[in-house]
Amino acid sequence: MRVLVVEDDTKVAGAVRAGLAGEGYEVAVSRTGEDGYFRATTEPFDAILLDLGLPGRDGIEILSGLRRRGFAVPVLVLTARDAVEDRVRGLDAGADDYLVKPFAFAELLARLRVMLRRGRPEDALRLRVADLDVDPVTRSVTRGGVAVDLTTREFELLEYLLRHLGQIVSREMLAREVWEEPSRGTPLDNVIDVHIARLRKKVDAGTGPRLIHTVRGVGFLVREGDA
Repeated sequence: MRVLVVEDDTKVAGAVRAGLAGEGYEVAVSRTGEDGYFRATTEPFDAILLDLGLPGRDGIEILSGLRRRGFAVPVLVLTARDAVEDRVRGLDAGADDYLVKPFAFAELLARLRVMLRRGRPEDALRLRVADLDVDPVTRSVTRGGVAVDLTTREFELLEYLLRHLGQIVSREMLAREVWEEPSRGTPLDNVIDVHIARLRKKVDAGTGPRLIHTVRGVGFLVREGDA
Protein backbone atom coordinates (compact mmCIF):
# COMPACT_ATOMS: atom_id res chain seq x y z
CA MET A 1 0.00 0.00 0.00
CA ARG A 2 1.68 3.23 -1.16
CA VAL A 3 1.08 6.51 0.68
CA LEU A 4 2.34 9.93 -0.36
CA VAL A 5 2.99 12.37 2.52
CA VAL A 6 3.14 16.00 1.34
CA GLU A 7 4.44 17.88 4.38
CA ASP A 8 7.09 20.60 4.71
CA ASP A 9 7.65 20.15 8.46
CA THR A 10 10.64 17.79 8.66
CA LYS A 11 9.78 16.43 12.10
CA VAL A 12 6.14 15.77 11.28
CA ALA A 13 7.00 14.19 7.92
CA GLY A 14 9.66 11.99 9.51
CA ALA A 15 7.41 10.83 12.33
CA VAL A 16 4.52 10.03 9.98
CA ARG A 17 6.81 8.22 7.56
CA ALA A 18 8.39 6.11 10.32
CA GLY A 19 5.01 5.29 11.85
CA LEU A 20 3.40 4.25 8.57
CA ALA A 21 6.44 2.25 7.51
CA GLY A 22 6.24 0.41 10.80
CA GLU A 23 2.65 -0.54 9.91
CA GLY A 24 3.71 -1.99 6.57
CA TYR A 25 2.96 0.96 4.29
CA GLU A 26 5.32 2.07 1.54
CA VAL A 27 5.79 5.81 2.11
CA ALA A 28 7.05 8.60 -0.12
CA VAL A 29 7.58 12.12 1.23
CA SER A 30 7.41 15.44 -0.64
CA ARG A 31 8.30 18.65 1.19
CA THR A 32 7.09 21.20 -1.37
CA GLY A 33 3.79 21.68 -3.10
CA GLU A 34 5.34 21.45 -6.56
CA ASP A 35 7.07 18.14 -5.85
CA GLY A 36 3.97 16.77 -4.15
CA TYR A 37 1.74 17.63 -7.10
CA PHE A 38 4.25 16.19 -9.57
CA ARG A 39 4.54 12.88 -7.70
CA ALA A 40 0.79 12.64 -7.13
CA THR A 41 0.15 12.98 -10.85
CA THR A 42 2.98 10.77 -12.13
CA GLU A 43 3.21 7.91 -9.60
CA PRO A 44 0.60 5.43 -8.34
CA PHE A 45 -0.50 5.99 -4.73
CA ASP A 46 -3.29 4.43 -2.70
CA ALA A 47 -3.68 7.51 -0.47
CA ILE A 48 -2.26 11.00 0.05
CA LEU A 49 -1.67 12.78 3.37
CA LEU A 50 -1.64 16.45 2.43
CA ASP A 51 -0.59 19.49 4.44
CA LEU A 52 -2.32 22.75 3.50
CA GLY A 53 0.44 25.25 4.29
CA LEU A 54 3.10 24.27 1.75
CA PRO A 55 5.81 26.30 0.01
CA GLY A 56 5.25 26.85 -3.71
CA ARG A 57 1.83 25.34 -4.30
CA ASP A 58 -0.50 25.11 -1.29
CA GLY A 59 -2.57 22.08 -0.35
CA ILE A 60 -5.89 23.45 -1.59
CA GLU A 61 -4.38 24.17 -4.99
CA ILE A 62 -2.91 20.65 -5.17
CA LEU A 63 -6.17 19.05 -4.12
CA SER A 64 -8.28 21.08 -6.54
CA GLY A 65 -5.87 20.31 -9.37
CA LEU A 66 -5.98 16.57 -8.68
CA ARG A 67 -9.77 16.48 -8.63
CA ARG A 68 -10.06 18.57 -11.81
CA ARG A 69 -7.80 16.07 -13.57
CA GLY A 70 -9.93 13.16 -12.40
CA PHE A 71 -7.59 11.70 -9.77
CA ALA A 72 -9.79 9.84 -7.28
CA VAL A 73 -7.05 8.83 -4.84
CA PRO A 74 -8.26 9.33 -1.22
CA VAL A 75 -6.76 12.45 0.41
CA LEU A 76 -6.46 13.12 4.14
CA VAL A 77 -5.71 16.78 4.85
CA LEU A 78 -3.27 17.50 7.69
CA THR A 79 -3.17 21.08 8.88
CA ALA A 80 -2.70 23.43 11.79
CA ARG A 81 -5.68 25.49 10.56
CA ASP A 82 -8.56 24.69 12.90
CA ALA A 83 -11.05 27.31 11.71
CA VAL A 84 -14.35 25.97 10.40
CA GLU A 85 -13.98 27.85 7.12
CA ASP A 86 -10.58 26.21 6.49
CA ARG A 87 -12.01 22.75 7.07
CA VAL A 88 -14.92 23.53 4.75
CA ARG A 89 -12.51 24.77 2.04
CA GLY A 90 -10.53 21.55 2.26
CA LEU A 91 -13.57 19.32 2.06
CA ASP A 92 -15.11 21.37 -0.74
CA ALA A 93 -11.84 21.06 -2.69
CA GLY A 94 -12.16 17.29 -2.56
CA ALA A 95 -10.58 16.09 0.69
CA ASP A 96 -11.88 12.78 2.01
CA ASP A 97 -11.07 13.61 5.64
CA TYR A 98 -9.46 16.29 7.79
CA LEU A 99 -7.06 16.03 10.74
CA VAL A 100 -5.88 19.02 12.76
CA LYS A 101 -2.33 19.23 14.13
CA PRO A 102 -1.14 18.20 16.61
CA PHE A 103 -2.68 14.77 16.27
CA ALA A 104 -2.13 11.32 17.73
CA PHE A 105 -0.61 8.88 15.25
CA ALA A 106 -3.14 6.22 16.26
CA GLU A 107 -5.94 8.53 15.10
CA LEU A 108 -4.18 9.26 11.81
CA LEU A 109 -3.75 5.54 11.22
CA ALA A 110 -7.40 4.82 12.00
CA ARG A 111 -8.60 7.60 9.71
CA LEU A 112 -6.31 6.38 6.93
CA ARG A 113 -7.71 2.86 7.17
CA VAL A 114 -11.30 4.09 7.15
CA MET A 115 -10.57 6.39 4.23
CA LEU A 116 -9.03 3.58 2.21
CA ARG A 117 -11.98 1.29 2.85
CA ARG A 118 -14.48 4.02 2.09
CA GLY A 119 -12.64 5.74 -0.72
CA ARG A 120 -12.49 2.80 -3.11
CA PRO A 121 -14.14 -0.60 -3.23
CA GLU A 122 -11.99 -3.09 -1.34
CA ASP A 123 -11.71 -5.27 -4.42
CA ALA A 124 -10.11 -2.42 -6.37
CA LEU A 125 -7.15 -2.44 -4.01
CA ARG A 126 -6.27 -6.05 -4.76
CA LEU A 127 -3.35 -6.92 -7.02
CA ARG A 128 -3.82 -9.81 -9.44
CA VAL A 129 -2.05 -11.60 -12.24
CA ALA A 130 -3.16 -15.00 -13.57
CA ASP A 131 -4.35 -16.94 -10.49
CA LEU A 132 -2.16 -14.96 -8.06
CA ASP A 133 -4.18 -12.70 -5.74
CA VAL A 134 -2.59 -10.21 -3.32
CA ASP A 135 -4.56 -8.13 -0.82
CA PRO A 136 -2.42 -5.20 0.44
CA VAL A 137 -4.95 -4.36 3.16
CA THR A 138 -4.91 -7.76 4.88
CA ARG A 139 -1.44 -8.59 3.50
CA SER A 140 -2.67 -11.98 2.35
CA VAL A 141 -1.54 -13.88 -0.75
CA THR A 142 -3.21 -16.78 -2.57
CA ARG A 143 -2.24 -18.70 -5.68
CA GLY A 144 -5.00 -20.71 -7.28
CA GLY A 145 -7.07 -20.17 -4.14
CA VAL A 146 -4.36 -21.66 -1.89
CA ALA A 147 -2.78 -19.42 0.75
CA VAL A 148 0.89 -18.54 0.22
CA ASP A 149 2.81 -17.88 3.43
CA LEU A 150 5.29 -15.04 2.93
CA THR A 151 7.63 -13.20 5.27
CA THR A 152 7.19 -9.43 5.63
CA ARG A 153 10.08 -8.76 3.25
CA GLU A 154 8.83 -11.28 0.71
CA PHE A 155 5.39 -9.68 0.77
CA GLU A 156 6.86 -6.19 0.27
CA LEU A 157 8.97 -7.49 -2.60
CA LEU A 158 6.01 -9.20 -4.30
CA GLU A 159 3.76 -6.17 -3.82
CA TYR A 160 6.37 -3.88 -5.39
CA LEU A 161 6.82 -6.20 -8.37
CA LEU A 162 3.04 -6.41 -8.87
CA ARG A 163 2.68 -2.63 -8.75
CA HIS A 164 5.11 -2.61 -11.67
CA LEU A 165 3.35 -5.47 -13.47
CA GLY A 166 4.87 -6.13 -16.88
CA GLN A 167 7.72 -3.70 -16.20
CA ILE A 168 11.34 -4.59 -15.56
CA VAL A 169 12.39 -3.72 -12.00
CA SER A 170 16.12 -3.35 -11.41
CA ARG A 171 18.02 -4.39 -8.30
CA GLU A 172 18.78 -0.72 -7.72
CA MET A 173 15.05 0.06 -7.62
CA LEU A 174 14.44 -2.75 -5.13
CA ALA A 175 17.33 -1.61 -2.93
CA ARG A 176 15.97 1.93 -2.93
CA GLU A 177 12.23 1.29 -2.63
CA VAL A 178 11.90 -2.02 -0.76
CA TRP A 179 15.06 -2.15 1.35
CA GLU A 180 15.25 1.69 1.55
CA GLU A 181 19.03 1.62 1.31
CA PRO A 182 19.91 3.65 -1.81
CA SER A 183 23.43 4.60 -0.65
CA ARG A 184 24.59 1.34 0.90
CA GLY A 185 28.34 0.84 0.45
CA THR A 186 28.01 -2.86 -0.34
CA PRO A 187 25.43 -3.64 -3.06
CA LEU A 188 22.40 -5.66 -2.01
CA ASP A 189 22.41 -7.73 -5.19
CA ASN A 190 23.09 -11.06 -3.47
CA VAL A 191 20.51 -10.40 -0.75
CA ILE A 192 17.90 -9.42 -3.33
CA ASP A 193 18.65 -12.50 -5.45
CA VAL A 194 18.21 -14.78 -2.42
CA HIS A 195 14.84 -13.20 -1.58
CA ILE A 196 13.71 -13.42 -5.21
CA ALA A 197 14.65 -17.12 -5.27
CA ARG A 198 12.68 -17.80 -2.08
CA LEU A 199 9.71 -15.80 -3.33
CA ARG A 200 9.72 -17.59 -6.67
CA LYS A 201 9.86 -20.96 -4.92
CA LYS A 202 6.70 -20.09 -2.97
CA VAL A 203 4.74 -18.31 -5.70
CA ASP A 204 5.72 -20.40 -8.73
CA ALA A 205 5.83 -23.78 -7.00
CA GLY A 206 2.51 -25.05 -8.39
CA THR A 207 1.32 -26.07 -11.83
CA GLY A 208 0.19 -22.61 -12.93
CA PRO A 209 2.11 -20.35 -15.32
CA ARG A 210 5.44 -19.02 -14.16
CA LEU A 211 5.01 -15.41 -13.03
CA ILE A 212 8.32 -14.16 -11.60
CA HIS A 213 10.98 -13.79 -14.28
CA THR A 214 14.64 -12.79 -14.22
CA VAL A 215 15.85 -10.60 -17.07
CA ARG A 216 19.55 -11.38 -17.14
CA GLY A 217 21.74 -8.37 -16.48
CA VAL A 218 18.74 -6.07 -16.04
CA GLY A 219 16.42 -7.12 -13.21
CA PHE A 220 13.08 -8.84 -12.64
CA LEU A 221 9.48 -8.62 -13.74
CA VAL A 222 6.15 -10.23 -13.03
CA ARG A 223 3.99 -11.25 -15.95
CA GLU A 224 2.06 -14.24 -17.20
CA GLY A 225 4.07 -16.11 -19.80
CA ASP A 226 7.67 -15.80 -20.91
CA ALA A 227 9.75 -12.75 -19.99
